Amino acid sequence: MADRITIMLDSNIAKKIRTLQAKKIKESSSSVSFSRVINEILEKGLK
Repeated sequence: MADRITIMLDSNIAKKIRTLQAKKIKESSSSVSFSRVINEILEKGLK
């Protein structure tokens, strides 16, 4: 189970994440959560 964590994002970063989320939704034609996109970005960045 995932941990619930509250963070503050700069509005420009949040917009970029929403844009990426929309792109992923179009590509997969299924639901893609904002949290899932953030987790994917962090996972790639922490490798």
